[in-house]
Amino acid sequence: MKKIILFEGDIETQGYFSIQMKKELERLGHPVYLYDLKSPWKSSMEMLAFIERGNTIVLSFNFHGMCMEPQFVDENGTYIWDALGITCYNILADHPYYYYERFKNCPKNYVQLSIDKGHEAFMKRFFPEVKMGPFLPLGGTMLTGVLKTSEKDGIPCFLSDSGVNAQRPISERGIDVVFTGNYASPARFEKYITRLGEEYTQFYYEMIHDLLSQPHQTVEEVVERYLRREILEVSEAELKETMQNITFIDLYIRYHARGQVVRALVDEGIKVHVFGDKWDELECEHPENLINGDSLYSEECLYQIQNSKISLNVLPWFRGGPHDRIFNTMLNGAVCLTDSNPYLDELLVDGENCLVFSLDKPEEMAERLISLLSDTRRLQEIADAGIMLAQEHTWAKRMQEFSRWVEKQ
Repeated sequence: MKKIILFEGDIETQGYFSIQMKKELERLGHPVYLYDLKSPWKSSMEMLAFIERGNTIVLSFNFHGMCMEPQFVDENGTYIWDALGITCYNILADHPYYYYERFKNCPKNYVQLSIDKGHEAFMKRFFPEVKMGPFLPLGGTMLTGVLKTSEKDGIPCFLSDSGVNAQRPISERGIDVVFTGNYASPARFEKYITRLGEEYTQFYYEMIHDLLSQPHQTVEEVVERYLRREILEVSEAELKETMQNITFIDLYIRYHARGQVVRALVDEGIKVHVFGDKWDELECEHPENLINGDSLYSEECLYQIQNSKISLNVLPWFRGGPHDRIFNTMLNGAVCLTDSNPYLDELLVDGENCLVFSLDKPEEMAERLISLLSDTRRLQEIADAGIMLAQEHTWAKRMQEFSRWVEKQ
């Protein structure tokens, strides 16, 4: 079985994913080394002792280990992975247009794994030279025990194993609706929208309005349509170049939609507990219904979901794949409330294993929730069906698929 190097110590959520992946990969028989990016020199020494030439691979998120970090390159800029003939598999947890600069400095034996079919199509169209591996959607995690003590600003945050219970009945859960994720006021991105003058400002806001009013579209589809409207003979190279410069549109609509949904709930009188940054920037008529918690680590988020009846997900404009919040919610016994896309339409059944809402009609969803929150028996039926569905969408299942594939390479 191939030896596998994973990473933790940078983006907390991705490190937590790696811990879940490590458990299953080791169960399958793969020796795994979890490299701590916070302790690069110690980890590098241990990693070099772990590597077996010809039988070791890297499995990373968002180019960790492939960003020209000094511990991974020599004085000539050659990656250690290239020197040792190690193939690097990289899972992009965001859209590829955020990573143009990274593609310029990939290791020689680089293989990309996509979490969204749209991202995969984007790569095949604009980066055909990049080798693509299998489609690997994000997976969920059931919290069954506390893996480690979280620590923020040097202050330990202890979770009690005695409070961990993914099977806690809906009727015994103290939070009506929870959302685990950050927020930022869309106004933060207006400086990018307005920086080139009135004509461009109007052009960008047209695209934003189009995306928000018809949210089934991808950002790249709308940008291409509007560019072709203005420049009939726009080339593929020009389209490719433009895509990396419109990430502010993606961020604007992502946070606008997230805020719009939460606002609809709290203004309808529903208490929503939010755990993430900058929720104080959300303007709403009834801020007393917005219970603003701290930004939490992954285990703490799962812990909160286990005490919630309903857990909200607003997709970060993925239109061909899931978000891990969906499966995390189900695996931890809450009812998933989410918008959908063609990929999820094949999995989710509204009112059976989840609650699905339309992103352009959040008020209808809020009205529906009022009556459902008092029907704990109905919510329990939906939550139970969700748990059954999500059994096939854990990180363990994803690693079983990856292991079978990588062993054939």
